[in-house]
Amino acid sequence: MVILGIGADILHAPRILRLIERRGPINLASRILSEEELCAWQAIPPAHEARRVRFLAVRWAVKEAAYKAVYPLARPTWKDFTFHSLSDDGIRKPTLEISAKDHEASWTFHTSISHDGDYVFATVLVETT
Repeated sequence: MVILGIGADILHAPRILRLIERRGPINLASRILSEEELCAWQAIPPAHEARRVRFLAVRWAVKEAAYKAVYPLARPTWKDFTFHSLSDDGIRKPTLEISAKDHEASWTFHTSISHDGDYVFATVLVETT
């Protein structure tokens, strides 16, 4: 395995809240989430605003980190990535998938997400075979 790249991103979650206020929640979510992620986000009740903001913040940070890890070899869009959180049973680690395009099919993404107060920190390591 060869390391293709490493990316990191730190996000102040109130930034996402300000974007939601300017663009509207569905517009922002539709812009940055894959179809699968959008369905999961829409399943979070609107009354749970903090959970909905955290959901968007985590995906924003991890996708930014992933982009940094693969650029300039690829220039994926927000929707090309799908992030899967830690499974409910705690067995599956968080994972990131990219819509396969040619060489990207051989890429493996390793992710780590950390939350602390209003901050989300994401790292992504990409390896190729």
